[in-house]
Amino acid sequence: MASPDEKVAFVSNLTGTSLTEVSLGSLLAPLCFLSRGLFLIVFHLGSGVLPFSRTAHLLLDFTTLIVPLVLSCTALSDVLPFVIMGIAAVDFAILSLVYRSRKQSSLSGAIHRFLRSRVQSHTVPFVTVFRVLVNVKTAISILAVDFSVFPRRYAKTETYGTGVMDFGVGAYVMANALVCPEARGKHIHGSRIAHVLKQSLSVWPLVVLGFVRLASVKSAGYHEHVTEYGVHWNFFFTLAIVRVVASTLLALFPAGSSWLLALLIGGVYQVILETTGLKAFLIRRDERTGFLQENKEGIFSVVGYIAIYMAGVQVGRYLMRSRASVQDWIGAIRNLLLTSVGLFSALYVCQTCTDPVSRRMANLSFCVWTVAQAVLFLSCLSIGDLVLLFSKVISNCSLVSVSWNPYQKRKWDKVDMDALCLVQSVSRNQLLYFLLANLMTGLTNVFIDTLNSSDAFAVGVLLLYMFVSSSLIFILHINKITIKFW
Repeated sequence: MASPDEKVAFVSNLTGTSLTEVSLGSLLAPLCFLSRGLFLIVFHLGSGVLPFSRTAHLLLDFTTLIVPLVLSCTALSDVLPFVIMGIAAVDFAILSLVYRSRKQSSLSGAIHRFLRSRVQSHTVPFVTVFRVLVNVKTAISILAVDFSVFPRRYAKTETYGTGVMDFGVGAYVMANALVCPEARGKHIHGSRIAHVLKQSLSVWPLVVLGFVRLASVKSAGYHEHVTEYGVHWNFFFTLAIVRVVASTLLALFPAGSSWLLALLIGGVYQVILETTGLKAFLIRRDERTGFLQENKEGIFSVVGYIAIYMAGVQVGRYLMRSRASVQDWIGAIRNLLLTSVGLFSALYVCQTCTDPVSRRMANLSFCVWTVAQAVLFLSCLSIGDLVLLFSKVISNCSLVSVSWNPYQKRKWDKVDMDALCLVQSVSRNQLLYFLLANLMTGLTNVFIDTLNSSDAFAVGVLLLYMFVSSSLIFILHINKITIKFW
């Protein structure tokens, strides 16, 4: 069994990967989600009976959505572009089958019918998928990083760099912001002070989980990468403080100005890093004495995460606007793509004029990169959802969950597929899923020598770990159980 020091060294002093490789990963999950939907449509067109049994739906979702994500960051990480091209080719072939089943006589007729169609959904499906996939990728990564089969370039960077897990941390904050009350346009009723107090009290589970993690890590002698958050700090504390501060800001300022607040917070923080000794203080590896020095990374990086959260509120407000027509959503998705391009251009300027991306400090470059990458991921998911909607329109089949449906559905399509969907299962109990993943990661590290495990064994453990956590959360969902204490 590897020692805690060896495990810490295994995840230390890393520099990440390229922006291109991280961005390339944003294509995989949407393609997998599209594959799942197209399979269900083709199966139904072939006179197959839907829905399947509960077990069959769990296995289908696990095989099409989670297995490719596990393999793409382990055994198939070096051939990721070919994996993406392969899945894209399969999706295109299935889409061709769906198209050949159309009743229209021409492609122009099918496209015209699609563009004139209206969508039916009480939520924005691809936002739900985004939040769930960020959670799933986080669950995979926090255990996979302890195995040698997980590429070191994907792990969290030491000081500067862009690792896949670096984006995952920022994306998790962004995912929470997208659906917060302010992003959904909910108005504050009564006193603003009472509202802030209510929001402050609502984060108590995160605070409790932070202290539970701290106590368990210290008592079990679990390996700790101190330069990640500090000696006592952890991500649960960051999430809690970000939510409280953001709620306070949004109670004082209009939610529509959240983009400006994000820019001001990130910009002022970067100026302070550049003009004071704060940057040197955060990077310096000297003896840690006192609470502030011991937890400097966790404490000061909160500022950057608040900026990311405020930007996420702005994106959420834009996506939550009422849109019923396909053409309206095409315009919105175009704007998302243009925003992502603009942010990546801004990132180039930030890295040229200031510092490279640094998750450790959560500097301005990190904030801009996180939002740019998140918007790109959202754009890819939304395009996949549009393609799936096109397939539904031309096939007159709407039996695919967590995606747009044509406004008018045939009677036999009125089946609650969401009740048998793994994505909806995770969406129902997201915090519980995240907690369960952390708990199982700790237990796996206690009983398995992750550092010296073979690649085949590691992949097997990861698939079993994800299947167990997925099954547990799926069982809660089909029984309509939501674990929420606040």
